[in-house]
Amino acid sequence: MTEEAHELLQEALALPENERAELAGNLIASLDTTFDPDVDAAWQQEVVRRPHDAQSGKVETISWGEVQQKGRTLLHDK
Repeated sequence: MTEEAHELLQEALALPENERAELAGNLIASLDTTFDPDVDAAWQQEVVRRPHDAQSGKVETISWGEVQQKGRTLLHDK
């Protein structure tokens, strides 16, 4: 990493969390220069399907606390 990039990183890390997240998303998006309309259409269908499945009871949801606990357990077991 160049000195200029390192300095830029340090400035970015000093930003509030929401601004860092937005910046990170924009940087990642800038790396993905290919656009596949089939993939985009599939994701759009998925975005509609998931909440419908949860609301209809087709899938069982779990709380964020349970997700965190499972993650901790998986990380601890390694």
